[in-house]
Amino acid sequence: MLLTKRFFPYFATQCLGALNDNIYKNVLLLMVTYAQIGELPISVNLFVNLAAGVFILPFFLFSAHAGMVADNMDKAKLIRRLKQLEVVIMSCAAMAILSQSYMAMLVLLFLTGSQSAYFGPVKYSLLPQALAQTELVKGNAWVEMGTFLSILIGTISAGLLVANEHGVVITAVTVFVLSLCGYLSSRAIPALPPQGEVIRIRFTPLSGTWRSIAKVKQTPSIWMAILAISWFWFLGATYLTQFPNFAKLHLHSDATVVSLLLALFSIGIAVGSFVCERFSYGHVELGILPFGVAGLTLFGIDMLWAIPEPTAQLQAVYSLGSFVSNEQHYRVMFDLFMVGLSGGLFIVPLYSFIQSRADKGECAQAIAANNIINALFMVCSALLSMLLLEGFGWSITELFLLLAILNSVVALYVYSQVPEFTQRFVSYLLSHLFYRVTVTGRDKLPREGAGIIVCNHVSYVDALVIMGVSSRPIRFVMDKSISEIPLLKSLFRHAGVIPICSPRQSEVTYNQAFESIHQALANEELVCLFPEGRLSPDGQLGEFRPGIDKILARDPVTVIPMALKGLWGSYFSHKDGHALSTRPKRFWSKVSVTLDDPLNGADVNRHLLRDKLAAIMTDSNESE
Repeated sequence: MLLTKRFFPYFATQCLGALNDNIYKNVLLLMVTYAQIGELPISVNLFVNLAAGVFILPFFLFSAHAGMVADNMDKAKLIRRLKQLEVVIMSCAAMAILSQSYMAMLVLLFLTGSQSAYFGPVKYSLLPQALAQTELVKGNAWVEMGTFLSILIGTISAGLLVANEHGVVITAVTVFVLSLCGYLSSRAIPALPPQGEVIRIRFTPLSGTWRSIAKVKQTPSIWMAILAISWFWFLGATYLTQFPNFAKLHLHSDATVVSLLLALFSIGIAVGSFVCERFSYGHVELGILPFGVAGLTLFGIDMLWAIPEPTAQLQAVYSLGSFVSNEQHYRVMFDLFMVGLSGGLFIVPLYSFIQSRADKGECAQAIAANNIINALFMVCSALLSMLLLEGFGWSITELFLLLAILNSVVALYVYSQVPEFTQRFVSYLLSHLFYRVTVTGRDKLPREGAGIIVCNHVSYVDALVIMGVSSRPIRFVMDKSISEIPLLKSLFRHAGVIPICSPRQSEVTYNQAFESIHQALANEELVCLFPEGRLSPDGQLGEFRPGIDKILARDPVTVIPMALKGLWGSYFSHKDGHALSTRPKRFWSKVSVTLDDPLNGADVNRHLLRDKLAAIMTDSNESE
């Protein structure tokens, strides 16, 4: 995927852009910091804070409009235009650097931020259009790796350039050449026309921002994903901002160690992004999010415990070489690397989730809303740090401890608001820790539109295993007695399970179930049925009840046959006694899920579907 024409030119373009932004921004700050007082019309502190503000302000002003533009024109053409604009901006920036015109460089920083604000939505909304669904997580992992390594290289390069005797000239040439290379690479991006209906776009900065946020709030799961991503940027911005003083005051180290801390954090995120891709098994997997959350909290706290106690004999600060050679710093370095890795595990699934769930033609607008909230959280991180460190006299370690604790609080809030996140976690644990689940034919599931999954029913956890197969939510039709099992009742209720029973038990529940199924299909949802109507008493496929015929007569939607194998004999099945009543005898056993080609609901009945499912189960047995 990396070297394909549909991905590599875009990847190179976005890496070059992130690198150029960070070189220019950090060179400007360093030049101002070491400038003579008379060369600046304002104080250094005011200039530095103003620079941070003018770079982030465009994300509030222009992100909503940028999202609309990205959804309503060819994304490749938009990227090329933005890269042409970057060449013009950086040409002017090169001249401003050579003449050391600091106020002109500040204005150009605002324009650089504006160009980045327009690039952000198209940067992420391009992926679901250019990549297959199974490549989406991998694509996001590469993007996050490229972004954070570009930030790292740009920040370190800026320091080296400013320190060089001919740094001003080299910097001017560098920012221009990088912008030119970014434009040239963008020319190789293949056409990506708009996916939805093209609409007329109006530029309304403030009202557009509020409308963009209000729109994504209509989908609670996407809104919570945005808040979670924004929290990570809050946490990450605080860490990055405080690294210099943290190294100086608590690690007794010089500026070279600050670069090491930045490198560990950034490389950790890059590694975490690929760990996420490896353990997502080719699809959008929210089940690994809690591992990222736990890592951010546990390693964040342990890093503070790992800070060596200062000794009376400490006469000089540590340089990079002496810091790394001292084994008492290894635990701090490991913890910081793991904080970054946990961050990669945290944000990659969330970006992939937004891209997969946003409506076609509106993905860039969802990303734009995400960028707005990200910017707001980063501003809040700066305000909170100033309040606690300056106003209340907190230490940086106390601030870091607060972040680690708040991380758990934020996670609990997000999970309480979006039960699907919890369901995915339980499903992931079940599928990859308690069992070894392999899926064949995952691509048979429709990416959109109504559909009915028909599956054999072997155990009480069938629904949880199936839940992990699909990136889309699934509504399960389940025997009322199973849906009310105390240990699983809450999970099933939040999953939107449709309880059903025989009309003899409750005619109201029976009729309501069919009405709920009809409504779910009308809403273009996926519905899963267990047509046997009960758990298998012997592990064999039973007869299908007529309910499936009744559903398809009213809604002849696509039907996807699915076979479960390997759960018979588990603690949750009826083998050797009633399920949940015997001692567990198996752990990490093999379970397979096999999907067959979708069928037209108008052409099938329960007998044909049973024969089809029996054939899949037989084929599955023979293949093993």
